[in-house]
Amino acid sequence: MVTSQHEASHRIFQERPELLTPVFRLLGVALPENPTVEVITPDVTETRPIERRVDTLLRVSAPNGRAFLLVVEAQRRQDREKAVSWGYYLTYLYSKYHIPALLLVVCQDKATSTWALGPFRIGVEGWTALSVHPLVLGPDNVPMIIDPEEAAQNLPFAALSAFTHARGPEHKAILEALVTALGSTGDGKTFDYYWQMLDAGLGDTQARAAWKDLVKMAAEIYFPGQGTLAEELFLEGEAKGEVKAILRVLELRDVPISDTARERVKSCTDLPTLDRWLTRAVTATDAGDLFSDTEHPQEQGE
Repeated sequence: MVTSQHEASHRIFQERPELLTPVFRLLGVALPENPTVEVITPDVTETRPIERRVDTLLRVSAPNGRAFLLVVEAQRRQDREKAVSWGYYLTYLYSKYHIPALLLVVCQDKATSTWALGPFRIGVEGWTALSVHPLVLGPDNVPMIIDPEEAAQNLPFAALSAFTHARGPEHKAILEALVTALGSTGDGKTFDYYWQMLDAGLGDTQARAAWKDLVKMAAEIYFPGQGTLAEELFLEGEAKGEVKAILRVLELRDVPISDTARERVKSCTDLPTLDRWLTRAVTATDAGDLFSDTEHPQEQGE
């Protein structure tokens, strides 16, 4: 099953193609100057009832007209079947587009990245009919970017550093550098883009929990009241937590709660109001005690 983590790990190459320049430099592969990058449909299905799709497929073209295809695959673990799939992708694409194709594999742990290097040979003993040699990005060759100034110079590459080192001991330092760099941009849309990208791409790692905490603080420091998606969702989450606490306190104290009172509490999203209601819930003898006549006029409309 394709997960949001899997999607984020390769979609960044579609949405931020400028990432290819530092990546190819890192891998020691020549990239044309000032290339044009085009996203191509990832469907590599032939006229057979078998669906085959690569993760991301890009066409990289040089000003002189020369071009190549780049298949980007996110790989979380070793998989013997992938050798066959990758060989199929490359040969099919070469046959269809008549231009060379390269395979780039993005990994989050050293064991997988070492395995992904291959080469993967298809043939019989003593003779290789086809050999697949992927380009691989992983924690063993992607640098750890822990300097906010360096991260700010290339946000997509800093995000890639966070992806590939998500399971390593330095993940928090990398994320701190990235979130500081994002805050310095002053751009709420850019902040939201990378927040969502990393939130999905970090998957079920400790890095994801650290990222959530860092983004919450950054939204309060750099973008207070600017209505960024990150801020809105965090405030919404806090409000839901307050509502749950208020109703739970009343239930534990056997305080009667009418449907009207319950709905009023659940529909409130103003945190200061919810804080006051939570304090009153500790001593209230009736749910109506939460909504006293001495409340601020704004509360009366909640």
